[in-house]
Amino acid sequence: SAPSRAGVFVASAGVALLLFAAGAPGAQPILANYVPVIDHWSFSAGLVVFAAGVLLSVLDRRLLPSEPAPGSVLPVPAAAVPGIRTTCIALCIAALTFASTWISRPRGLDPATLYELGNWGGGHVLQLASSAAMLSVWLILLAGVLGRAPLSRGAAAALFGVLLLPWTAAPLLAASGMQNVVAREGFTLLMRWGIFPAAAVVLIACLRAVVQGFRDGALTRSDLRDPRLVGFFASAGLTLLGWILGALIDGSTTVIPAHYHASIGGVTVAFMALTYPLLEAVGVPVRASRFARRTTHWQPALFGVGQGVFAIGFALAGAHGMGRKLYGAEQNARSVWQQLGLAVMGFGGLVAIIAGLLFLAIVVSAWLRRERARVSAWESTTRIRGGTRLELKERTGGSHG
Repeated sequence: SAPSRAGVFVASAGVALLLFAAGAPGAQPILANYVPVIDHWSFSAGLVVFAAGVLLSVLDRRLLPSEPAPGSVLPVPAAAVPGIRTTCIALCIAALTFASTWISRPRGLDPATLYELGNWGGGHVLQLASSAAMLSVWLILLAGVLGRAPLSRGAAAALFGVLLLPWTAAPLLAASGMQNVVAREGFTLLMRWGIFPAAAVVLIACLRAVVQGFRDGALTRSDLRDPRLVGFFASAGLTLLGWILGALIDGSTTVIPAHYHASIGGVTVAFMALTYPLLEAVGVPVRASRFARRTTHWQPALFGVGQGVFAIGFALAGAHGMGRKLYGAEQNARSVWQQLGLAVMGFGGLVAIIAGLLFLAIVVSAWLRRERARVSAWESTTRIRGGTRLELKERTGGSHG
């Protein structure tokens, strides 16, 4: 639809404003939770414009179907439809929560407090949207490998309904004022118990479907090289790690960002794995080259391992007292365990970065091959048509004399 197509350009304009703020003189970074910001008008405007572009995409009726759209470029199982709808609704709830927070904010706050209070509640809801999207991707990936969805449409609708329902209170909590103890505790409870139960049931159903697939022959050892299955395992592993680290949080240490990076990594690698079949479905030959055939099946695994080691290193340092949001001399790693944790974190981060660059190399090279194929096809068509016209001209010329 027209609004959703415009949303791409609106969101891109928002990104341009964000990048402009990065080089603006005098702009100060503020490490607010969920949405770290640069205290500059361009960055604030960029966030608003980018959010508007994302919300415009929700207006696309293809994202809110009652059933999978016929003729979709990528087969979407019926069980994933409630998850896609939940993601869209969650984004709208997040926008309302941000708006309620900023309307009800106290006046006269310093920038650090202002952005921390302003982004905290809405950031929680964005995590809901990311989780719902990730669960939907799991169902799409496994349905493509197994030939059937791990859940029925009815079971998925019930689970995503349970996932979404408590979060409808988020805008009301934010309207009471984020400086309010009730609002802070409410969002903490939502994050602690509002995602894990339903997501855990979906994860168990997916794992059970994979085990059953190997038992009944729907899956074989060769499928372990399928990036869709590998991507699911990497995403599920990081998600489990994120839940475990979240349960271990005790104080303001680096265990908190360890939990964040594992959870966010699970979402990221799921979408990496979905990118390959999606590009193939629209005619981009992802695995046409020998390089891609040799790398696409282990790229999600490499990212998952790197991100997991990164999070574990963060958690190891935090378990021995390493404080969060401290850098350089302020961090002052005193014990061997803290230094070891930071070293492990650095190694895992390097592996994850390599996997991310590998993903970009695979996708960009596939896209360039598609463009070269288009140019080659156009030139061939032109030569054929030109030759036909030339042949007709010669025949006509010969007949006249």
